[in-house]
Amino acid sequence: RSASSRRSSTEDDPSNEDMLRRFFGGQMPRQQGRSQHLGSGVIVDANKGYVLTNNHVVDGADDIGVTLHDGRVLKAKVVGTDAPSDLAVLKIDGSNLHTLQLADSDKVRVGDVALAVGNPLGIGQTVTMGIVSAKGRATGGSGGDGSYQDFIQTDAPINQGNSGGALVNTQGELIGINSQILSPSGGNIGIGFAIPANMARNVMTQLIEHGNVRRGLLGVTVQPLT
Repeated sequence: RSASSRRSSTEDDPSNEDMLRRFFGGQMPRQQGRSQHLGSGVIVDANKGYVLTNNHVVDGADDIGVTLHDGRVLKAKVVGTDAPSDLAVLKIDGSNLHTLQLADSDKVRVGDVALAVGNPLGIGQTVTMGIVSAKGRATGGSGGDGSYQDFIQTDAPINQGNSGGALVNTQGELIGINSQILSPSGGNIGIGFAIPANMARNVMTQLIEHGNVRRGLLGVTVQPLT
């Protein structure tokens, strides 16, 4: 499934450009346009229409539409978002929704076959295959920015637009939510990261019940010793 979000802002009419240029003495103000952002998502509850995706897919969006595999486009509303885990829960109203069962991601082993499902580069629903390359991966930094560093690494080809899509095992169970890629060029080089299903389950439950995620903090930081 693909989820598209639109950030709305002021759109200047080209017919008014000459008038605005004269008004501002030849220096046009910075113009803002309407942008569209593509990503993917996973339907996790058919009865209530809950969709799990990445926070960065819907962050700052004014309008969110979810395109199903049969071509239907449903308007979605945000149930809750969580930036530290980069997860968000959406809600759609529709019939005949197909869901994925969340697996126990703690049982995933390095070398297991993994399938990445999503909408890479906006070309439509796509499935790619690889293996689980590593577990417990950090993607840069030490986590001091409040983000979580417990990703499943996979070499299943993941590209822009796969964000929020499913990483599944050979039983068709959800083991992770595709979130990031490591690439100097912006394209796939076989190093992608997914948020483990167990973390996604916990965050999703709290977002649905409370609208936010409650976490305990120890109140200490770690630094190297000389």
